[in-house]
Amino acid sequence: MPKKIKKKKKVKTKLEKSKDLKKVVAPKKVNIADQKIEIKKIKKQPTEKKQYNINDYVVYPKHGVGKITAVEKATIGDIGINFYKILIERDKLTLTIPINQQSHLRPISSINQINKCVSILKTKPKIKRTMWSRRAQEYEQKINSGKIYELAEVVKDLNKTSNTIADQSYSERQLFEQAYDRLQSEFEVVLKISAEDTKKKMDKALGRNQTMEMVQ
Repeated sequence: MPKKIKKKKKVKTKLEKSKDLKKVVAPKKVNIADQKIEIKKIKKQPTEKKQYNINDYVVYPKHGVGKITAVEKATIGDIGINFYKILIERDKLTLTIPINQQSHLRPISSINQINKCVSILKTKPKIKRTMWSRRAQEYEQKINSGKIYELAEVVKDLNKTSNTIADQSYSERQLFEQAYDRLQSEFEVVLKISAEDTKKKMDKALGRNQTMEMVQ
């Protein structure tokens, strides 16, 4: 019986292996035109009706009277935002307030409200016996409340008819000047008079003019 001849396994050489690798089908090139371009949708900020217009004067509690110089749009983190640009002339500062936060603003006072402020300035200051630190905190809250009557009360309570610096501490003078300046800026805009005339009107109501004349 003839012997079966065993077939020898063919061992591939390195050259043959490299040829086989070259035969591997390369991935097809994808046409850019065939790809779908994903367009991100810009989310809109919750809409709120615009209450103020360009050139309107408004009051922002922490900074006082400002003028709206522009109403603009911007995209921040895929969200479209409409906002006011407000110039605080006294501080040379421009604020950016989103329209959906316009509740933080208030319109400037009326003539009647200014007249009531003058009446407040004419009244006697309230003398409190509490610690100065607590009173100072109350005054700061009133100044930053944005309420004009509370602002007038701070000016009236911290007013010193004497020109002697020793009559007021440094922190008292700071709070008085801050409240006085904010009240003065609103008086100017509403009454449409110069800073000098506004100061005279306020000082007269506070009795500061009379004291200065007596000192002279």
